[in-house]
Amino acid sequence: MVHLDCSGIWFGSQLDEKHLFQWAAEIPGFLRWEQDTLVIRSRLSEASLRDLLSLFSRYEISMGQLAQFQTSKNEHWFAAPHTYWHKRVFGSQKPNRALQRTAPSVR
Repeated sequence: MVHLDCSGIWFGSQLDEKHLFQWAAEIPGFLRWEQDTLVIRSRLSEASLRDLLSLFSRYEISMGQLAQFQTSKNEHWFAAPHTYWHKRVFGSQKPNRALQRTAPSVR
C-alpha cells in the first residue's frame, strides 16, 4: 500500500474537486482516500500508472512521488526521457559518476 500526498490542490469549482476524487476512485489499484492522501496498491498496471500520471499532471500534484512505481518491466516507457512527465517524476538527469572529475586527494 502506498500513500500519495495530494494536499494543496487548487480547484476551479466544487465540481472540479468532486471529479478529482471520482477519477482517482475509478483507477484500478485505488484503495481509499485518507483526507488529502490517496492510498493505492503498491503494484499498478501500466494503464493505472498512466492514469495516475495524467491525474497528477492535471491537478498539479507533486509527481516525484510516482517515481517509486518504476520497475524493470515498465522503465522502458515510464522512465523514457522524452515523456511529458519525465522531469516532473524523476527530476533532472543524474550525471554519470564515471565521467565526473574526482577531487585530488590531500596528502
